[in-house]
Amino acid sequence: MPVVPLRRDPVAWLIALLVWFSCAWFGSWEFNPNNAVRMFATLSLVEQGDATIDEFAALTIDKAQFGNHYYSDKAPGMTVLGIPAVAIADRLSGQRADDFVPGFENREFNRFLKIRIRLVAVTICAVLSALAAMLLYDLVRRATGDGEAGAVAALAYGLGTTIWGWSTTIFGHAPVAALLLIAAWAVWRGTGAERSPGHAVVAGLALGWAVLIEHSALIAGLPVAGFALWRLRTVARGEAVRTVAIALAAGASALVVLLAYNLIAFGTVFRLGYSGVTDFAGMQEGLFGLTYPKPYVLYELILGERRGMLWVAPILVVAPFGLAMLVRNPATRDLCWLAVAGAVVPFLINASYYYWDGGNATGPRHALPAVGFLCIGIGAFWARATRWSRLAVAALLAGSVTLNMAIASAEITAPQNEPRALAVAVFEARFDPGYLRTVADEWFGYTPWQGLAIWAVVAGVLTVLLAVSVRRAKGR
Repeated sequence: MPVVPLRRDPVAWLIALLVWFSCAWFGSWEFNPNNAVRMFATLSLVEQGDATIDEFAALTIDKAQFGNHYYSDKAPGMTVLGIPAVAIADRLSGQRADDFVPGFENREFNRFLKIRIRLVAVTICAVLSALAAMLLYDLVRRATGDGEAGAVAALAYGLGTTIWGWSTTIFGHAPVAALLLIAAWAVWRGTGAERSPGHAVVAGLALGWAVLIEHSALIAGLPVAGFALWRLRTVARGEAVRTVAIALAAGASALVVLLAYNLIAFGTVFRLGYSGVTDFAGMQEGLFGLTYPKPYVLYELILGERRGMLWVAPILVVAPFGLAMLVRNPATRDLCWLAVAGAVVPFLINASYYYWDGGNATGPRHALPAVGFLCIGIGAFWARATRWSRLAVAALLAGSVTLNMAIASAEITAPQNEPRALAVAVFEARFDPGYLRTVADEWFGYTPWQGLAIWAVVAGVLTVLLAVSVRRAKGR
């Protein structure tokens, strides 16, 4: 039976809307150093035409210093992507950063900063996560022949893991995870029977901009690039060469942006913000803090109570079983190996990093790009599972969504030294007392619990519509 094109599939659009709304409804602390330093650099680019953050330097520990000036120490992707939202906000409000005295205690500056960070999170991070969930649905439904399995994989990705919480920030982790998944989808479709040059463009753009957002994506994206070369082996040589050339040209757009940013910021293209980090000596270890994977760190990243992935996304325990099913089918064997490599490499990168725990973080934030590839396994398991197994997965997914609702609304940056991050930092300190951040309570005068209830009602309606659409699609 022919697959309904994605653009005309209501299931795909309902998934995207549900994930986007859920990510956009909640927010994170605007003065978190990772949020703040990216926004400070964006403000400088928009309002002053340079990238110095001297006037904001005292407000963040995440910064780089070259000579007498301070800069963002991050890869510039999120800073650059935030330019349109900040420029529009400045134009509509008639306000600029230099209208305020920067300070934690300045409520007007706080609001100014919060508005712009939330706008970037809503228009960039939430959109990318929603798009990735939508395309994951398409990939899994085509690979398994089961649209319901695709929907389960997409919901596990967008709402059952900390992709949700990190999409409420302007950290780079959720956008990079989304872009690697988008690139994987583009390669899968772009090397199949319905391939087109547009798929190569999408793959190149996604991989290139992932590296621009987080330079470690240069390594994390290798499985996707290798998958593309493997899949192209069956394509005519001339077409394969053209496809690679198109992808490289599209990806080079990110390199152009990086060189332009470096030139504007540092006066030279041969400098990265990471090389001037001021307060983190560990960044001088190996290559910007990367050395080699440590087994005990891998254990902590997967099972440890302080940062373990399975504590914050228990639905991922299903993934290995689904991947084992995929590998048995010759038609999906290469997709399985992509998923395995795409999941393993981010964990190895994270386990090699001097600051592997991510400072203040709920879950292993540097390993987040693994999540999308693991969710392919969840979809594959659902497609082959018995009725009772599906009920167990559905219950586990419901629990993971509930858990991540609490994380996204209350605390995505659990304190660094709290050994029981989920139980204490998320629930005891934030969620149980009602210290939540929702659109309704922060901007429209509702209480936090009322804000959470509004999300639950809207998300509930969208979920019912999604279930009905999946059922109808299954009956066709």
